[in-house]
Amino acid sequence: MATSVASVTDGTDGSEGGDGEGTGGSEAPYALSHLDALESEGVHIFREVAGEFERPVILFSGGKDSIVMLHLALKAFAPAPVPFTLLHVDTGHNFPEVLAYRDRTVAEHGLRLQVASVQEYIDAGTLRERPDGTRNPLQTLPLTEKIQAERFDAVFGGGRRDEEKARAKERVFSLRDEFSQWDPRRQRPELWQLYNGRHAPGEHVRVFPLSNWTELDVWQYIAREGIELPEIYFAHEREVFNRHGMWLTAGDWGGPKDGEPTETRLVRYRTVGDMSCTGAVDSEATTLDAVITEITASRLTERGASRADDKMSEAAMEDRKREGYF
Repeated sequence: MATSVASVTDGTDGSEGGDGEGTGGSEAPYALSHLDALESEGVHIFREVAGEFERPVILFSGGKDSIVMLHLALKAFAPAPVPFTLLHVDTGHNFPEVLAYRDRTVAEHGLRLQVASVQEYIDAGTLRERPDGTRNPLQTLPLTEKIQAERFDAVFGGGRRDEEKARAKERVFSLRDEFSQWDPRRQRPELWQLYNGRHAPGEHVRVFPLSNWTELDVWQYIAREGIELPEIYFAHEREVFNRHGMWLTAGDWGGPKDGEPTETRLVRYRTVGDMSCTGAVDSEATTLDAVITEITASRLTERGASRADDKMSEAAMEDRKREGYF
């Protein structure tokens, strides 16, 4: 994205400015750094939504992208509290470290958290377990019904265009119909960062403040801001097993099966989702600097390297997005 520049008047055109000594000197333009420009855009998006919508909500899972998104929201409204509720769609197979971080963050900042539980839908017979044990695709119904029940008209998500090709099609403001479904053909132009939040009753808008960020941007920003993360993002010894070339965490969600021996490896997670489909990567990166170095050298996106649910088909993510998933 283009870097924002604010020019400083040099006083040579007769206007006030310059060095105050009548020498006609000039000062160099002030340019925002890349991260400052991304931060400024994100803060602007949060404030724009606050001005346009009545009942926004922030999806917050305790993953790194939602953590950065919340950090931007805190900056956007400081010293006032964040005026939005947080929402987490809990699959029941989330990493305990991430859930603990989620609850600790909510308490620390005095935030309001709502949880839509996949397990409750399974217990009620509304949803049925998949044979592979993966619950990520089961998140759509609890999410969309919670949006409808609470009448949320803007839903913040941490999706980025560099993650996956379906997400690259999204605008910052992405319209969803009354069934929470997404039609790529209804995308609206967003020239000059002008966002159109108009929607009919029953519709809502998904909002992506990190659209223009990359994975490397996120990590560099975390390092610059000193943002705390769950330890799962750094290299640690963990009991894992190999399934279809991915190191998955052993657990009562359905793995490992017979013929899938577990072993202890030094691994970390690049992205965090349901344990049944989020793979760890071999890593020795125990610090932010080491993680940034590792990502800089990587040729695979985080989802391409570690998310089994995106490998079900070429259009797996787009199919889920059309149904209402993020």
